[in-house]
Amino acid sequence: MGSVRSPGLAESINATLAGLLEEHPELLLIGEDIGRLGGVFRVTRGLRERFGENRVRDALLAESTIVGQAVGMAMSGLVPVCEIQFDGFTYPAVNQLVTQAARMGGRWNGRLNPSLVVRIPTGGGVRGVEHHSESNEALFARVPGISVACPSTGEDADQILRYAVTLGSPVVMYEPIRLYFRRTWPARDPEPPRSPAAARIVRRGTDLTIATFGAITHDVLEAAHALAPDVDTEVIDLRWVAPLDMDTVLTSVARTGRLLIVHEGSKDVGIGAEIAATVAERGFGTLRAPVRRLAPERRVYPPANFEQDYLIGVQAIKDEVLVMTE
Repeated sequence: MGSVRSPGLAESINATLAGLLEEHPELLLIGEDIGRLGGVFRVTRGLRERFGENRVRDALLAESTIVGQAVGMAMSGLVPVCEIQFDGFTYPAVNQLVTQAARMGGRWNGRLNPSLVVRIPTGGGVRGVEHHSESNEALFARVPGISVACPSTGEDADQILRYAVTLGSPVVMYEPIRLYFRRTWPARDPEPPRSPAAARIVRRGTDLTIATFGAITHDVLEAAHALAPDVDTEVIDLRWVAPLDMDTVLTSVARTGRLLIVHEGSKDVGIGAEIAATVAERGFGTLRAPVRRLAPERRVYPPANFEQDYLIGVQAIKDEVLVMTE
C-alpha cells in the first residue's frame, strides 16, 4: 500500500475546535498565547477573531493557573479546553490535574461531573530541546479519574475531542508535534473503531500484532507495508492509553500469536509494560512467542543533534519484527 494526503494535525484540530465553539456555547479555550498568536503551533489561529477574547483566552505563563482556573470553570458548568505549550511544561499543572480535576467527581459522590480537556503537544523528531520533545503520557495514564488520548490522525483527534468534551471527567490529549504539519501518511485500512474510546485496527494481518499509538503509528505502518508480503503484520492504533482497549489487543493476539508494543515514551514503567502484563495474565495461552517491547531506554531526552539515536525508527521496527517471526 502507498501513501495518502490529508490535512495536518494542526489544521484538523483547529477545525474541530471551531466546530465545538460553534456547537457548545459553554465551551471555551484557555492557554498561553492561544489568542492573538494562535498558539505556538498555530493550532488556534483565527479562533479569537472569530469567537472573541472571552472564549479564546490568553493565559498567564503559569500552567498551574491554566488548569486551576479550568477546574473552577468546569465545576461551574463551563467546558474549558486548555492548551499547554509543550509536554515538558506540564509538571507545574500536575497538582491541579491529579489532586483536583481527577477527584472532583468522587469528592461530590458523583453529583458533580465536570468536563475538562487539556491538550498537550508532545514527542520528538522536530529537533526540539529536552522540554520540547518529551512523551509523558504514562505520567497521567496511571491516575484514576483521568483519561488519556493520543491521536495519530486528524480524524481521530476530531472524534476524541468531540467525545472528551461530553465525558464529564478530565481528559488529557497528547498531540504529536511532528504530525502538526505533515500531510502525507502511510495508507491505513478504513475500518472504524467500535466506539469513540476504542482502539482502531489500521492494518489487518496474520503473523504478528503491533500495538502502538501517536506519531510512531505511521512508522509502524511504513515498516509493516515494507515487510509485506513476507511478514503479514496487524497494526493496532490504541488511540487511548487510559483506559486501554485491551479487548481489541487480546482478540488480535489470539489470531496472530505474537505481540510487539512500540511507543515513543521510555520503556521503563511505560504503556508497553502495562499491555505486556495484561496479555501475559489474560492471553498467555494464545502466545506463540514472548511479548516484546520496542521503546527508548530510560534516559533524559538528548540534545537535538542526537535525537535520532534516541527515537525508534522504521528500520528498528522492521528488525524487531523479523527477529520475532524468524
